[in-house]
Amino acid sequence: MCECPKPLIKVTSPSFSINSLLTNELKSLPIRVVLNTAGKRFKGESLVEFLNDADGAIIGLESVNADLLDKCSRLKIVSKYGVGLDNIDLDACRKRGVAVGWKPGINKRSVSEMVIGQMIGLSRNLFSHSNLLRTGDWQKDGGCLFSDKTVGIIGLGNIGQDLAKLLQPFGCRLLGNDILDRSVFANKHRIKLVNKEEIFYSSDIVTIHVPLTTSTHQLVDMSSFELMNNEAYLINTSRGSVVDQSALKKALKNGCIAGAAIDVFEEEPPTDMSFLQLPNLIPTPHISGNSYEAVLAMGRNSIKHIEDNLLTSSDKDLLDRSNTVLLAAN
Repeated sequence: MCECPKPLIKVTSPSFSINSLLTNELKSLPIRVVLNTAGKRFKGESLVEFLNDADGAIIGLESVNADLLDKCSRLKIVSKYGVGLDNIDLDACRKRGVAVGWKPGINKRSVSEMVIGQMIGLSRNLFSHSNLLRTGDWQKDGGCLFSDKTVGIIGLGNIGQDLAKLLQPFGCRLLGNDILDRSVFANKHRIKLVNKEEIFYSSDIVTIHVPLTTSTHQLVDMSSFELMNNEAYLINTSRGSVVDQSALKKALKNGCIAGAAIDVFEEEPPTDMSFLQLPNLIPTPHISGNSYEAVLAMGRNSIKHIEDNLLTSSDKDLLDRSNTVLLAAN
């Protein structure tokens, strides 16, 4: 009798594919693995071509929609390497019986730590004056203290809440906004819940922590910047399209706001060099959620969903026995 072939798992994410710890852990499962070691950016038909014979996929930012699922009918699970689900059509997956492996908030500390760094860096001119000094321009302007400033947090989910906790020792006045009732958390952490307009109008720093949906697309637009103080800053580590990038560019150029720190873009990688080179913009290449620890946590979570959804009970039992032997040997 022929044995059934092992499930075929394909990894679209380049960063997962070159991480030896994660790839070795994935390959330790009784499965077949194909990695994206060439660093390709799959999109549309190239993604279909890569996944059309896969039983499961570990994906990063690639778009999983109805068309892809219809053309890749062997797929039983799409396991998310990351936390955002805006690139996955959940309804299409549900209708076709394709499981979605995902765990929210798994990289929240990675993001919130970076936002704290951006807030301090913007307030104290760390980024701008470092760049000036590289050109020989010695400007001894230390900016303003970050402590005691008013910080507006739009989105009080996993990341927004973690950020609010980290902000407590700085004595900042915290304003918050969310579509869900966050009153219990807000009362505990001294956050005043207000509407978005009040956040833009009253905050020294506005930071965005919402998922990308139809209702949050270009949530921050020119009217938002016009409400902000010309000494205020914007931080976005959520998704690029949550902010109208052309409006942000205009606001930075005309001094409508003092500056911005942007880790995400409408197009990634971004190609508008005149935007990226603005002196009051601090751009980073979508790294807020990619600390070493967060990468491992996100990768291991995506592997666990593959294991839970595709391995049989006998496979898992064999895997458990193998791990026990390895531990005993060590």
